[in-house]
Amino acid sequence: MAAEPPSSLSYRTTGSTCLHPLSELLGIPLDQVNFVACQLFALFAAFWFRIYLSPGKTSPDVRHAFATIFGIYFVIFCFGWYSVHLFVLVLMCYAIMVTASVSSIHRYSFFVAMGYLTICHISRIYIFHYGILTTDFSGPLMIVTQKITTLAFQVHDGLGRRAEDLSAEQHRLAVKVKPSFLQYLSYLLNFMSVIAGPCNNFKDYIAFIEGRHTHMKLLEVNWKQRGFQSLPEPSPTGAVIRKLYMTLVSLLLFLTLTKTFPVTCLVDDWFVHKANFLTRLCYLYIVMQASKPKYYFAWTLADAVNNAAGFGFSGVDKNGNFCWDLLSNLNIWKIETATSFKMYLENWNIQTATWLKRVCYERVPWYPTVLTFVLSALWHGVYPGYYFTFLTGTLVTVAARTMRNNYRHYFLSSKALKVAYDVVTWAVTQLAVSYTVAPFVMLAVEPTISLYKSMYFYLHIISLLIILFLPVKPHAHIQRQPQTLNSVNKKKD
Repeated sequence: MAAEPPSSLSYRTTGSTCLHPLSELLGIPLDQVNFVACQLFALFAAFWFRIYLSPGKTSPDVRHAFATIFGIYFVIFCFGWYSVHLFVLVLMCYAIMVTASVSSIHRYSFFVAMGYLTICHISRIYIFHYGILTTDFSGPLMIVTQKITTLAFQVHDGLGRRAEDLSAEQHRLAVKVKPSFLQYLSYLLNFMSVIAGPCNNFKDYIAFIEGRHTHMKLLEVNWKQRGFQSLPEPSPTGAVIRKLYMTLVSLLLFLTLTKTFPVTCLVDDWFVHKANFLTRLCYLYIVMQASKPKYYFAWTLADAVNNAAGFGFSGVDKNGNFCWDLLSNLNIWKIETATSFKMYLENWNIQTATWLKRVCYERVPWYPTVLTFVLSALWHGVYPGYYFTFLTGTLVTVAARTMRNNYRHYFLSSKALKVAYDVVTWAVTQLAVSYTVAPFVMLAVEPTISLYKSMYFYLHIISLLIILFLPVKPHAHIQRQPQTLNSVNKKKD
């Protein structure tokens, strides 16, 4: 799931009101206008940052300072005095970074950041009316929480653990020197990601600021070994244009499709009491599809902002084309064509899924799937709908994995069977996702129970029956813990 982008359900003024006339003219809530204005200004600032404050023209400290000052301004512009929460959390966790021992720095940072975020989530329910979504300070706070905990774990890996006990990825991302105060502020509050993210790795960000980002990624794919003598300077312009085009399409869909099929349709008397089951099934899918454009808009625009600044280069694809998807938060094509619950989740809110994997799934000793879903729900907030979604998601994930491991191999013997399997699993996946995420956008208990009662709790029942009566095959379990360098070396011996 995701940090909530601007919602169409309500608005509450939390920041600057200078755009109020434009808000009234367009009929769009002021908080959403502020959000879009900040991101568009950030887009132009990013181009300027890449051209006039390039690493070859200025020092890393100047780039850090500029990125931080603009980020702080954007937060204050959007959220007013509520932005104090963000600054308090950042300062508290930097104190932990400086004073805590490397053996426990990740625990202290995690509990302080998640604790403060949870307190803010709880207070949000009492400050704002229950069930109302707004573009409030909790969005940036959620992003900063991800970054704080990511960096704390990476510092712990770099300074508090033996290299041979790390996985290859943990070793690559480990931070071996604690960041300076300016680096810390810049990483957490830079204008490119402070409003809408996404989360990224500290080493990648520092390499970007210092001008080593693209060359580092090219060397990772053995650029010179492929016959090229010099390292090029890939331009992000093409990627930015493509993403802005997708942003525009998403905005148009939001202003049309989302307005036509609001989530409130799911609690209408016609839907709950009069429509037949098949109609409800299809209508639920349409309404959930209509709720996606706001996420597509917010995440794709955020990705374009980072790319415009020169950040987000991921290397070269199999055809030799430069890729700018290091920070991409979603793959729309793979989402819409997903043939499994797992494939859908892997391409939705990618950076949050990566964060959950690195700070929870790969590190907890027991019940990794359940605890990861719990952490995800807690990070999103305290609305009951989030917990309905993530508990249902846990159930569906286990059931889908069981079904796949028991039956998929029967459909691989011919192309026709494989196509039929893909079509059926695509339809089942899309319907299952719609059923699972509906509480996430409905938020409250009453409409969620009303919806699920009208759907006869069908997916819960089917999932339970699958788990109870189908065998769990040994080969269905994917190795959870990543291989450490020590285990790799033992295999070589």
